[in-house]
Amino acid sequence: MIIRKRKNKKEVNRYTEACAIGQYISMSAHKARRVIDQIRGRSYAETLLILELMPYRACYPILKLVYSAAANVNHNMQFNEANLIISKAQVNKGKTVKKLKPQARGRGYPLKKPTCHITIVLKAEE
Repeated sequence: MIIRKRKNKKEVNRYTEACAIGQYISMSAHKARRVIDQIRGRSYAETLLILELMPYRACYPILKLVYSAAANVNHNMQFNEANLIISKAQVNKGKTVKKLKPQARGRGYPLKKPTCHITIVLKAEE
């Protein structure tokens, strides 16, 4: 999993928002969207509580991204984490990793492992 800051800052107001992007996370975008839809628009503390208690595998990488975005806000703009909300959270489909699984009689069975890109944008409440 790759976590990086956004280079294209056209969409993000750099004075009130900060984001974190996770690329090539090995799960389908549909499974990650199931979790992202639950946290969009909620406060930072409520989001952490939801992600720690949900039973899905997608919660851990999303939790790491939320922590990273909060650290970006704290470091770059010195905002307190108590008044942050998730203004934008989206999941995009990534490349599909194609592998071959060995089968009987020298054959290979194709495996397609989907990946996704997750973007979390935190905004300070006024």
